[in-house]
Amino acid sequence: MFAQGWGGQNMQRNTLALLVISLGTLVGCGDAEGVYEEEEGTVEEVAESLVEENAIQPNAIQPNAIQPNAIQPNAIQPNALTPSALSPSSLAALQDSGQTGQMSRMFLRYAVGCALEPSQSFTVTWTDNDVVHTETYFGQLGLAPSWATGPLDETGQRWVSACLAARTNWYGVTVTISMRAAHNAIKHAGVVEKYSYPREEGAFWGNLFAPTPYLHSCVYVPNTGYVRSVMRDCAAGHVGPNGIENCGMIERRGPCDAVCDPLDSNNGFRPKCVYDATVAPPRKTTEVVTVFLQ
Repeated sequence: MFAQGWGGQNMQRNTLALLVISLGTLVGCGDAEGVYEEEEGTVEEVAESLVEENAIQPNAIQPNAIQPNAIQPNAIQPNALTPSALSPSSLAALQDSGQTGQMSRMFLRYAVGCALEPSQSFTVTWTDNDVVHTETYFGQLGLAPSWATGPLDETGQRWVSACLAARTNWYGVTVTISMRAAHNAIKHAGVVEKYSYPREEGAFWGNLFAPTPYLHSCVYVPNTGYVRSVMRDCAAGHVGPNGIENCGMIERRGPCDAVCDPLDSNNGFRPKCVYDATVAPPRKTTEVVTVFLQ
């Protein structure tokens, strides 16, 4: 499915009280192969039609634009993703009529997209100058749909975290990406998707809900220059005045070939990546989102 990322600089901690309450973004399941066979026109035209119909035809193609400083896990709590389960600080952040509220609601929208399925949603209401505003955010990827009614388990925490990290963009601009992973919701990339998004950028994993929150990334080295040229710096690292910089809390782990298993031969995702290299053998996680670019 197609989704958007979000941008914004230094988000206040209470803003992520919103993350605290939930996370999400998209990447549906669905195989584009059937669409490719039925549609007339070029691959590019078919891909474009898929983007336009993203609410109906979920697949793993996602626009991203989350800026790194907007990810602040200090307030994250894996409580059920329902209004009644929100902490006072989370609710205050969502109902703020200023920039804090705007960023919080934007983050929540993508969080819901990552975690919930299209049939699930979360509604938030706030007041600005006596005008009541109501927004409903629908799920898209379905990486942790049980979060809608109960606590987010550790596996779900890692999937949602990897999804958010994959959609983070240093520049806060939209870049369409193909997200692939071992999760059944985004496991099977179709023919059109593979053809249209052939360049591996890298992979993302972590856990924003852990006692010590962390996010990791790696880059497919041969494509380093290309991914930076299309304004995707969080796997390769941002070239700043003082050298290569991380995207906020997303720690670069170097070449994917050094810290992750080889790409799955059928669906093109990294099955496992190292999250703890302090022990031998290093500990790996299977909750990894691999990103491909056009």
